Amino acid sequence: MADSPWPGEQLIAAAQDGDVEATAALVEGSHPHVQRFAYALCATPQDAEDAAQEALIVLYRKIGMLRASGALASWMFRIVRNECLRRARLTLRSHGPVPDTAVPSFEDDVLRRLEASRVAAAIAALPADQRRVLILRDVQGHSGRMVAGALGLSTAAMKSRLHRARATVRQALRGDPEPLPGGGHG
Repeated sequence: MADSPWPGEQLIAAAQDGDVEATAALVEGSHPHVQRFAYALCATPQDAEDAAQEALIVLYRKIGMLRASGALASWMFRIVRNECLRRARLTLRSHGPVPDTAVPSFEDDVLRRLEASRVAAAIAALPADQRRVLILRDVQGHSGRMVAGALGLSTAAMKSRLHRARATVRQALRGDPEPLPGGGHG
């Protein structure tokens, strides 16, 4: 389904050697692929655009660090994935609990951070389709109708993915090795 192949090894090698025109062509040729990765991995279209842009900047600045020219796609995928995860963590932090008047103890603060880290890891481990739905609905607080529309899903499909995502995160946080039949609690 790819509309164009990744840039060829000769172009990558020329960019690695510092050829400015080759580097510009490499970034331009990689853009549609990087953007597709970002839209598949990030929770929102805005995050996807930003992550793709960041990845292309890294490509432009650090192409010389790429070890093998055949590894361009996997390198760019990792950069996009990491940027999408970073943005999801920022969103989780910015939508944290409203502080009350009591100052939390050091222990409470450490426990809250550990829990937030566990939740972020559980969300990051979800399949991309479930992760997008969960982040848009539960983290960012968008309506079910808006989430379904933004992702091109029926409301029923959105609810099904959200249910599976919530159940998977719940199991990960409880430490259950595998789902229980019928969604029970054991």
